Amino acid sequence: QVHLLESGGGLVQAGDSLRLSCAASGGTFSNYVMGWFRQAPGKEREFVAAITWSGDSKNYEDSVKGRFTISRDNAKNMVYLEMGSLKPEDTAVYYCAAGWQYRSHSRHYDYWGQGTQVTVSS
Repeated sequence: QVHLLESGGGLVQAGDSLRLSCAASGGTFSNYVMGWFRQAPGKEREFVAAITWSGDSKNYEDSVKGRFTISRDNAKNMVYLEMGSLKPEDTAVYYCAAGWQYRSHSRHYDYWGQGTQVTVSS
């Protein structure tokens, strides 16, 4: 059982940057693919980014490519999402997830955090 706890969300202005963190506990962190997802009000949860077990490969949703960067520190059991050039449409609850397969669909992730709110004002 892996427990995930996100932090770092908040209210920012368009164009600002924000760094989300996710702390993992209860499992062997390096065994898991890690992903970030987000859910805006009235919308389905969507994929944002994923990173492989060693961190040697990363995948991004098209709208965040070039603006967001996912990274992980297996020694600290942490995964991060650096978000730059934020837009109002990035407003959502952001979730950290752990899974066994390097995929973008949420069904491939078995463990989820409770989420952290990111609000971008125009």
